[in-house]
Amino acid sequence: MNLRIAASAAALSLALPAPALADTLVDNIDGISVGRDGTIDRFTGMVIDEDGRISELLDFGDRPTREIEYRVDGEGRVVVPGFVDGHLHLMGIGLGTLVLDLSMTNSLDEALSRIAAYAAAYPDRPWIIGRGWNQERWGLGRFPTAAELDAVVSDRPVWLERVDGHASWGNSLALQAGNVTAATPDPAGGRIERIAGSRQPAGVLVDAAAALVNAAVPPPLPEDRDLALHNAQRLLLSNGITAIADMGTSIEDWMTFRRAGDAGRLQLRVMSYADSVDTMLLIGGPAPTQWLYDDRLRLNGVKLYLDGALGSRGALLNADYEDDHGNRGLPLLSGTQLRNLMSRAALDNFQVAVHAIGDAANREALYAIEELSQDYGGDRRWRIEHAQIVDPADLARFGQHGIIASMQPVHQTSDMFMAESRLGPDRLGGAYAWRSILETGGALAFGTDAPVEPVDPLAGLAVAISRTNAEGEPFGGWRAEETISREQALAAYTAGAAFAGFAEGRFGRLAEGERADFVMLSADPLMANPQELRNIQVLETWIAGQRVYDFELERR
Repeated sequence: MNLRIAASAAALSLALPAPALADTLVDNIDGISVGRDGTIDRFTGMVIDEDGRISELLDFGDRPTREIEYRVDGEGRVVVPGFVDGHLHLMGIGLGTLVLDLSMTNSLDEALSRIAAYAAAYPDRPWIIGRGWNQERWGLGRFPTAAELDAVVSDRPVWLERVDGHASWGNSLALQAGNVTAATPDPAGGRIERIAGSRQPAGVLVDAAAALVNAAVPPPLPEDRDLALHNAQRLLLSNGITAIADMGTSIEDWMTFRRAGDAGRLQLRVMSYADSVDTMLLIGGPAPTQWLYDDRLRLNGVKLYLDGALGSRGALLNADYEDDHGNRGLPLLSGTQLRNLMSRAALDNFQVAVHAIGDAANREALYAIEELSQDYGGDRRWRIEHAQIVDPADLARFGQHGIIASMQPVHQTSDMFMAESRLGPDRLGGAYAWRSILETGGALAFGTDAPVEPVDPLAGLAVAISRTNAEGEPFGGWRAEETISREQALAAYTAGAAFAGFAEGRFGRLAEGERADFVMLSADPLMANPQELRNIQVLETWIAGQRVYDFELERR
């Protein structure tokens, strides 16, 4: 994906302002801080020291005990901790802004029309690269084909990643570039979709099979990556996100973060999880890195992929897919491979995050954690990413060994009807089971999984308390017994997600000694119904006591 886009100085103007050299009072606010357990502390002012940490929280009528040099009038606005997105793909968000976006297309015809228009607009690009297509959203009932792409672009390769990142769609030239033919076997952990009744590739490669073509795609230049990070930060800050867990950090991603940090352009706080054990060891060496750039960057550990996704029928299930008999998904690692990789990471105190979507994958991950916990004690904070479909018999295991369920609420509303088709109604007892996991003693960390889902934590809060989508459907909520309270949801998007990345005490709460990362909102999320939550506007975003986003300035 060599776009050869030069990042201008203006485009990279996210340099941090110089820190204040004296204490700042932010008052006349309706302040809300939340603990991991959902306990709420309200306040009307806070004092921020010269290092960007909170030194005092003030109630109505309190006076600061320190000398104040600067005062910011909050104008009565609601202030909450900056959102901590517990699972997203930072460079995926950014690079997605530089390629064709199909995420909002509602039919195959609409997608093909956009692809044709994009190719016409960029005649000199050797490849047409894009992402975001979703055959379920289109109501297609099948995967799209190479022939359909050939009909609109036949002069160069077209390679388009599915919205969940677990399948890619190419035209005939893209398949040729990857040497994907009728003779090509399905790789371990992957599947080549075939034309019915033959071995000819149909155009979609699932999970590990996509690597066959990915290897032929020109990679982005360093300046493309720098611009992508700039774009991603702007988008996240405008949605009130001040810290993130970056899942699947490559060495190229890490060096992009380091360049930004060295130049003073890294504003977000990034808790990084390497894309492999090899990358983890290359970056961290003998242990997780130190916190760099005033708590803005740390390599915590590694993300391991155990299965695929429901949309591409790659999630690993205990029984056949209801709509694809004979298929139980794609194991991306064997049980032995999983345990060996987890053990290698745990040996040097790296944190382990395991991607598990299907009930069989979640069971494997839970059992592996139970076994490894006998050899690796201490505060490990084993993470299971997504935990979307869990056998009810396995839910209690989330309350053991300090397991963190890193979940994305909007997946529930995006996937609910598809999940019914994939599994049938009788196998959904542990689907997106937020309340059940909390009741077992498990910990929740919420995120968006952007760019798979939109960057919108407030929409995630709305889903968490209602189990309904933006249209308020289904009435009463989908499996509404798994809703959680507003306070629990806010905790999972702030203090809980920070704890999940070993960042407690640094950020995630508005409390004395923690970084002054906060968001000013147009309304109180703890007093809003689901629709009102979705309509709340992020007015300002602050990191370390510095304003980094202002809605009014952006509108001018």
